[in-house]
Amino acid sequence: MAFRHVRLIAVNIDGVLLNDTFSPVFHRFVVGRGGVYTAELERTVLSQSQLRAAAALGGPGAVPEEVVEAYFREREEYLREHPVRVLPGVGGLLERLRATGASLVCYGGLERTHFDRYLAPFAAYFDGPGYVCTNGFRPGVREIAEDIFGLPCDETLFIDDVARVAEVAQTLGASFIGHPTSYVHSFQRQLMREAGVRHVVGSLDGIDEWLLRTVEAEAEAGRPRLADAGRADRSVSAMV
Repeated sequence: MAFRHVRLIAVNIDGVLLNDTFSPVFHRFVVGRGGVYTAELERTVLSQSQLRAAAALGGPGAVPEEVVEAYFREREEYLREHPVRVLPGVGGLLERLRATGASLVCYGGLERTHFDRYLAPFAAYFDGPGYVCTNGFRPGVREIAEDIFGLPCDETLFIDDVARVAEVAQTLGASFIGHPTSYVHSFQRQLMREAGVRHVVGSLDGIDEWLLRTVEAEAEAGRPRLADAGRADRSVSAMV
């Protein structure tokens, strides 16, 4: 199946290709320090630069750099029992995405070494830089599309686990498929629903040829991607 309109597919690394090792640590970090973990806090923290997220997590008077260090120490402890792993279905997903003929790139908030360590066996699937670290310009939709690949946003598709990326993508006219985490305390599925995200999947197998054809047809027709919240529940593509 070859795309005619969408020329770039950008896939988030943590939460889409790799398991979500950030939401559980954010929750533990906040609750363990006597805080209340809310949807608004999660919206403020996820897909932000590390220092901006740290400012939200640390609260008034906190030094963001120190909060970042404390967070990553806690994440290392978490990873001893819950290691990073490639999610089931990654190989099949990348094969389907390559079959569209669109360029393919991976992105995320950690440095390139994170991609090289866990996704080296899949590196040949990706084009251009292969991986883009977006810590300096989160969420990075415009920068990846326009600055790195020289494409208008409406010729791109982003696949991510965070609703804020969906909101920015939809504002810029980019297509979006949501793959929210199954972590019990996460609000991302709720936030995607509230944002009117049209296509949400519960597994990578849900991003099948039918869904890709649907997204391409919508993009080619210039169809708005921001559905009203009431309609979103009925138009979700593969909620499993």
